[in-house]
Amino acid sequence: MSALWSLWWIWGALALTLAIIEILAPGFIFLGFAIGAAGAAVLLLIGMAPSLPLLLLLFAALSLAAWLLLKRLFALPRGQVKTFDTDIND
Repeated sequence: MSALWSLWWIWGALALTLAIIEILAPGFIFLGFAIGAAGAAVLLLIGMAPSLPLLLLLFAALSLAAWLLLKRLFALPRGQVKTFDTDIND
């Protein structure tokens, strides 16, 4: 029996769980980790089976890259505050 960390579906389940947590607590933090876990699952699925330290390093690097990309794409420009002029009930 192989170690649990080397099974692709464990990483896929972790990615799904983190994506669900992101829906409940938005902020792009858990979504970055979910994308990193999904990337690790894809690497294991295609047959690349690195050691645990290397897999965790790849997970961390993918998570950081995804978080930085999400922050750049969806963040407000520096110094701006989101305001609303209209009410949803108008």
